[in-house]
Amino acid sequence: MLKKTIISNVFKKLLKENKMKKVLYSISAILLCFMLSSWGFKGHNKINQGMESTLPSGLSFLRPSWTLIVTVHCSDADDRKDIDPDEAPRHYIDIDNYPEFVQNGVISQYFDTVVQQHGLSWVIDQGILPWATLNTYDSLKAAFLRGDWTASALFAADLGHYLGDAHMPLHITRNYNGQYSGQSGVHSRYESKMINRVIDQIVYTPEAAQQIANVRGFIFSNLYENYPYVDSVLLADQYAHDVTGSYTSTAYLDTLWSKTKNFTTGLFSHASYSLGSLIYTAWVEAGSPVFFPNAIDELSDLNQTRFVQTSPNPFSESTRISIESPEPNTLATLEIYDSRGVLLDTIWNDVLPKGRSEIVWKAGELNAGIYFCVLKANGHINTRKILLAK
Repeated sequence: MLKKTIISNVFKKLLKENKMKKVLYSISAILLCFMLSSWGFKGHNKINQGMESTLPSGLSFLRPSWTLIVTVHCSDADDRKDIDPDEAPRHYIDIDNYPEFVQNGVISQYFDTVVQQHGLSWVIDQGILPWATLNTYDSLKAAFLRGDWTASALFAADLGHYLGDAHMPLHITRNYNGQYSGQSGVHSRYESKMINRVIDQIVYTPEAAQQIANVRGFIFSNLYENYPYVDSVLLADQYAHDVTGSYTSTAYLDTLWSKTKNFTTGLFSHASYSLGSLIYTAWVEAGSPVFFPNAIDELSDLNQTRFVQTSPNPFSESTRISIESPEPNTLATLEIYDSRGVLLDTIWNDVLPKGRSEIVWKAGELNAGIYFCVLKANGHINTRKILLAK
């Protein structure tokens, strides 16, 4: 079982072993290739949002407050890479660098075992995605057990992100950017440029969530089932280039989508199903606790750029959103989402001065209901619920 202390202290241990330099070079190269990483915000948002429809009726009380946090915080794990040096290896595993996987199609499911077999620095270099997923699942279950509903939603958001990464084929191979097949840049072409272009065409109804008897085995089975799509992506990329003579044209992206849309949509659907199933399983294993919407805290930190107040709230036409920034020239984004987690408007995407700022949001022709302000700054995300009453 992966212990939190193993991951949080990995880099300290490597420093003692004088192997940090190698790891940092490796991670820097990976981050450069990955850019925004995995499916990007739009893809992860769709996966986490798709989870909601998988949940059984017994979890209906999670909607919309809890499930919305899971959706809008879908990319917190990516945002942490700028401030947490341990975060990057949690997003991938170069599983085909394991000789036992090449020979037998599987690796040990236990972190201590693979470290004994290959050494700690080597394992970290290959990425620790499945064990990070297991660790996050354990944290989700523990949050359910202690009745910490805000923390449980944030852990579920991270769990969805790591599961989404496991369903992105180029996150589970050494040839993650086509560097071994003469297709450099395929990572961003497939996961970012194509997905951002066709995100509205990725439509699916995931299977109903099920209780998972063997969580560890389930997480690793996702890797084994998704790995064959590595070749599918590479072949589609090569075909689209051969047909269009380009890697950058809209014709290339459209051709790439035509060759990958069936299995890509299936990967999204199964990622949403996997998230719903693990949330359901964690809840059952925690004793099936029930909460009410007011059990969720407002997400803020006095040491970070944060919401101060929203006034009036409820409101009928417009509301003033006050934000406090402890530092000058803080780059911040303020977005408005509906109760389904759909992005409606970006009302601020600029620097903030030190101190308090006020941003006005006009609801226009929107219907009465619950909406959410999402503030992103300094690698943190705050959420504030507002009520439009007409």
